[in-house]
Amino acid sequence: MLILSPILSLIIMLHIGHPFQAMPETNDWKHRLDSLSHSKDFNGVIMLAQGDSVLFRAVRGYADLSMKRELKATDRFVIGSISKQITAVLIMKLIEKTEIDPHDRISRYLPELNQSWADTVTVHHLLSHTHGIAEMDAPLQFEPGSQFQYSQLGYELLAVIAERITQQSFEELSTQLFREAEMPETMHPTNRTFLNLVKAYTTAEDGSAHLETNSLMYDVAAGGFVSTAQDLLQWTRLLQTGRLIKEASLQKMIRPYALRNHPVLGALNYGYGLTFLPGEESVQVGAFGYVPGFASACFYYPEGKYTLVVLENVAKTPERFKNTFSIHTKAMEIVKHM
Repeated sequence: MLILSPILSLIIMLHIGHPFQAMPETNDWKHRLDSLSHSKDFNGVIMLAQGDSVLFRAVRGYADLSMKRELKATDRFVIGSISKQITAVLIMKLIEKTEIDPHDRISRYLPELNQSWADTVTVHHLLSHTHGIAEMDAPLQFEPGSQFQYSQLGYELLAVIAERITQQSFEELSTQLFREAEMPETMHPTNRTFLNLVKAYTTAEDGSAHLETNSLMYDVAAGGFVSTAQDLLQWTRLLQTGRLIKEASLQKMIRPYALRNHPVLGALNYGYGLTFLPGEESVQVGAFGYVPGFASACFYYPEGKYTLVVLENVAKTPERFKNTFSIHTKAMEIVKHM
């Protein structure tokens, strides 16, 4: 029988560890994402991909609370302001074709506008929320380019410009884009009768859930597109790898044109429909989306080529967005440090 010296025995024990000691968790990020998805107040979908490979998928809760219809990964959600990057891409495509100049005054494309600011505000100002338009028939709130003010109206004007240039409806333009991107479950809300569109709810302080019935009534170009987690993974991968627009166009979308005070993330740089923390355009870039009952996040992590999508159809205390997006931001932190 082989007898080991005390020193050699100690070396071996240190190398292999105690027989009852658990091995380190190599997929800690997966465990943490899974724990998030099991939070008692989470009702939605979390998906994480690297390139075109899905690494993590969790589907929890109900598409219809009253009927107790369980959510499916293929269910559709209204994606809120994630829609803005879709509109921005449509505009960037027209810029690439030289059919639009981003520094042109919008009066060139919309000559019927009789407001004086139509000769001051540019397409770039609309894309970057630096135009100062609060209402169509009101004076500008500030000199274009001097400040940031988040605006749905600016992106609606971009949709009208795209329609005018192409002589196509915004529905037709977006449908063509989704077909090009092979996103069969994503659409303009007037495209057709929806299948698998989940119902949306808002929870009150006492935890009760109230059905939202007007989630599809928001400006489409700014916040009304309908999609699935899988389609948003596809969208982000194609956008970030130069399959939808040229690399130079993408770089313009993630340039910091203005700094906004975001209700969830604080100081946040804004590009064209895409946001990122100061200095983190190569770390984490994407957008949140919110319409009553729907809280969404879609972010890309260039260093690891990860895409994270979080979609919820039960929005918590929307008057306090940090609570509404608590699962989203925790998931983002996990992926950011993978």
